[in-house]
Amino acid sequence: MKNWRTLLACLLLVSALYSCKHDPYLATIGTGGPGDTTTVGSGANGAVCFETDILPLLSSGCARSGCHDATTHEEGYILDSYNNIIKKGVKAGNASGSKIFEVLLKSGSDRMPPPPNAGFTTAQISLVAKWINEGAKNTTGCNTTKCDTATVTYSKSVAPIINTACLGCHSNALASGGYNFSTHAGVKAAVTNGRLMGSINYLTGFSGMPQGYKLNSCQLATIKKWVDAGALNN
Repeated sequence: MKNWRTLLACLLLVSALYSCKHDPYLATIGTGGPGDTTTVGSGANGAVCFETDILPLLSSGCARSGCHDATTHEEGYILDSYNNIIKKGVKAGNASGSKIFEVLLKSGSDRMPPPPNAGFTTAQISLVAKWINEGAKNTTGCNTTKCDTATVTYSKSVAPIINTACLGCHSNALASGGYNFSTHAGVKAAVTNGRLMGSINYLTGFSGMPQGYKLNSCQLATIKKWVDAGALNN
């Protein structure tokens, strides 16, 4: 009996140590579990939407040449579509046990996206965790019927789209094509020469951006409204 109790105590200790490795961080962000009110996605009732919340992050931050695009597929990971993302590294309902989530929390060269690229923000990591814990669903067409472009500003309407869908390739660390969208001035430059609208609308003669998918109709309408109003830094 004594040996059994000792074994049980050891198992409980190991379990506690393992939990400490993951739970402190997960406790500070929205995880999609009971009582989660800190993270709100663009889907119905605040659920995370794969098409608008997750795919842009992974495509921009990870599915690039030299990393996890279809050509390079570093370590066997291709992160350019739902089927490829869910195929490897995602355990639906278990963010802390999913490789894709774990590497977002690492440091140094083990972190994804790797330095000198900026890591995902706490809010972005929270969205990934919540999406996985909500079942890692392939949700599309989210919230486009409630698109509100009555009042569009750069800071509240446009910058969030740019930060999610574009900064992985167009930032201080990686100004692909010579474009840095970390600031309003950088975005405005692409508006002025016509590259922004041509690329996001996948027009002939332009490289379609973001790579691999097109912004949804609401996002496109929001950016167009801002551009048509003068692309102000408001």
